[in-house]
Amino acid sequence: MLVIRRRTGESVFIGDDVEIEVLDSTSSYVKLGIRAPKDVLVLRREIHLTQQQNRTASQEISDAALTRLLHTLR
Repeated sequence: MLVIRRRTGESVFIGDDVEIEVLDSTSSYVKLGIRAPKDVLVLRREIHLTQQQNRTASQEISDAALTRLLHTLR
């Protein structure tokens, strides 16, 4: 992991297209601004983890359980 110190108003680049700027910081939080092309997905970590958990959970449903669910919904 690369650790970089930046002050409010300073930024870092990731590749040529993604810029992360420190907008504000206090002792308890940092507010970041991210400039990236529209085709670059930017997610908070907790959202990314939730998506992964949802994908995993959906793959664990057996065919029999899915059939029972469909019958219940009808």
